[in-house]
Amino acid sequence: MADFKDLRIVVIGAGMGGLGAALAFAKKGFKHIDVYETASNLGFVGAGIQMPPNVLRVLDRLDCWKEIEAEATDVKGSSIRQGSTNVELASVSMPDVREKYGFPHLTGHRASLAGGLYNGCKKESAITFHFSTSVVRVESYSPKPVLTFQPRDGEPFQVEADIVLASDGIKSVTRTQMLADLGTVSSEEDTGQAAYRIMLKRSEMEHDPEMLALLDSDTVVRWIGPQRHIIAYPISNKQIFNISTTQPDTNFAATTNATYTTRASKKAMLNVFADFCPLVQRILDLVPEGEVCEWKLRIHKPLPTWVHGSVALLGDACHPTLPHLSQGAAMAIEDGAVLAECVSRVPTDRLNDPEWIAKALKVYELLRKPYTSRLVDMASESGRGLHLGEGKAKEERDRQFRESGKTGSVPDRWASPDVQKMIYSFDTVQNARDKFDEVFASLGAEKA
Repeated sequence: MADFKDLRIVVIGAGMGGLGAALAFAKKGFKHIDVYETASNLGFVGAGIQMPPNVLRVLDRLDCWKEIEAEATDVKGSSIRQGSTNVELASVSMPDVREKYGFPHLTGHRASLAGGLYNGCKKESAITFHFSTSVVRVESYSPKPVLTFQPRDGEPFQVEADIVLASDGIKSVTRTQMLADLGTVSSEEDTGQAAYRIMLKRSEMEHDPEMLALLDSDTVVRWIGPQRHIIAYPISNKQIFNISTTQPDTNFAATTNATYTTRASKKAMLNVFADFCPLVQRILDLVPEGEVCEWKLRIHKPLPTWVHGSVALLGDACHPTLPHLSQGAAMAIEDGAVLAECVSRVPTDRLNDPEWIAKALKVYELLRKPYTSRLVDMASESGRGLHLGEGKAKEERDRQFRESGKTGSVPDRWASPDVQKMIYSFDTVQNARDKFDEVFASLGAEKA
């Protein structure tokens, strides 16, 4: 009898989603998992990242979150402040997140999260990494996916798989080709926003008592103003202060860059936040000249499908999001776990039938697409609320901030207890276990 563990799984991209998917399939017992990555190594760079309870629940099942937790900050609250004055609009206490949801809310370095996933993958003999190797073309989607890869130093070669999981990001080659094959297109959109990502060392901040208090706290701070905000928190055993901004991309727009990043001007950055409070000014002034980078924030419109034959998209390849809800990496890692759950439930007597494989992938889409779409929309909504200028809408928002302790709802949706409850208590893997048979059956007995 066929065994799902013998299916050949190809993962495109070794970001958070790709690493999480590979590890999730390995933990389910799949024996043949190949991960193809364009970069020559993972080179864990980047800035801070938030790791909410919903993704820690998945990482716990993957047996890789304890080492991540060791150097992370266990967040106990959020302070939302007026950017121009540093006056606190709302303080949201989060002392019992672990008790409520089974896991804490952590902030850490992206390298720590990616490294934890990668270390987990390296312990699995089923997973093989192929670095310096880019996907060129999807030759077929069914009955067996066939892909052409191009090594950096070598000749192109083809690979046949039973399942392809494309986690190749917002600029996904796989998504573009898949939709073209289906007679449609992927519409990327400028959001009109860009972001600076900054990390300051403890040694650079400890001379300033106000800065040191921020670094030594367990609090996420957000300074908000018209069209702009800054979010900041300690990471790496409180040796680094991570800062991420959002602002109009007027500076970036003049510099087209395929990677959506550009080396930015410190003077321009300071000008963007020139009317923010002295504390923010002092913090930003610590950024070394020549080390200011700006990211263009882009999304794309909801896709008509995430699945074509035995090829499925996950993470930013199918639902990129603005960062205002801190769920981008979490959603990508959850995608991989749900995919592994769904594929492992294909009836053993149907494993040689590509239509049944495609059907299991479609269950993943039907389970995840409405949920992730809701979170993407909520992140955009939260950003609009944070960036209000003077007027009645801002006055109403600030009133809601002042009364947040009474209502359990906060205009900053990330910090809002009702939103946290909705997201943090939702076990996406358990939901897949509970709903798989029903959704699978609804797709019909023979066709995907």
